[in-house]
Amino acid sequence: MSASRDAATLAHPRVAFVRDLWALTKPGITAMVLCTTAGGLYLAPGPIARLRALVVLLTTAAVVSGANALNQYLERDLDGLMARTRNRPLPAHRLDQRVALWFGLALAALAVPILTWAGGAMTGLLAAIALGVYVLVYTPMKQVSSHALLVGAVPGAIPPLIGWTAAMGRPTLPGMALFGVLFLWQLPHFLAISLYRKEDYARAGLKVLPLVHGERATRLAIVAYTALLVALTLTLTPLGLAGRAYFVLAALAGAAFVAMALRGLTKTAGRRWARSLFLLSILYLVVLFAALIVDH
Repeated sequence: MSASRDAATLAHPRVAFVRDLWALTKPGITAMVLCTTAGGLYLAPGPIARLRALVVLLTTAAVVSGANALNQYLERDLDGLMARTRNRPLPAHRLDQRVALWFGLALAALAVPILTWAGGAMTGLLAAIALGVYVLVYTPMKQVSSHALLVGAVPGAIPPLIGWTAAMGRPTLPGMALFGVLFLWQLPHFLAISLYRKEDYARAGLKVLPLVHGERATRLAIVAYTALLVALTLTLTPLGLAGRAYFVLAALAGAAFVAMALRGLTKTAGRRWARSLFLLSILYLVVLFAALIVDH
């Protein structure tokens, strides 16, 4: 199956080119951003026409795709040093780096103005901030400081606020709470990755927390951030975003997440635990947003 697909790709270079452009957008991350942006749109009490909402979602996806392409352009040499990224289009030399640069710039340049038109000035400003922080601050900062994790969590938490402001025109308190949930969720999520991919990050010279401050400090940080996250998710009910059913489910899911985080403090917890925590964090976010949508 794989050999026949590779043969087909060689026979159709345009197919390979489009596939590599698609890979530059990091489709999995973009899909998650679309879901959280749509969540912000749905949960906001303000009205928004369906066509404008669709444009907001599509242009947000374009901004994120452009940011991801520019990130891969800037990190092409580092990606070549890590096992999980060395087969990306640029380090594998399947795509000219100038194509990635112009592809990313074009997506961002086209999407931000259209998003501003569809969602309003505040929405466009938030998208521009997310793009700038991710590409110009977070990406180079990863080679300098472990605090890059906190900086990178800001653009990752902005999408639900983009959806919220598109409907409301301003970032009110419940919208900021959604931002906070996404911000805090990313911290244990990415710290878990940094634990089980520690050797990869060391080869690339990235300053992740386990390499700078050690595994024990990283595991303690995971517990602290997870506890803060769960506490914040429970405030969404008194803020009027969801009802009692959400509160109960968020409490139960949060207890499971914290329990898994606490397991990391035991002597037997190793790479397998870190990977399990990473996967559980994704499931937790899906359950949390599904409960929010259903019980809104």
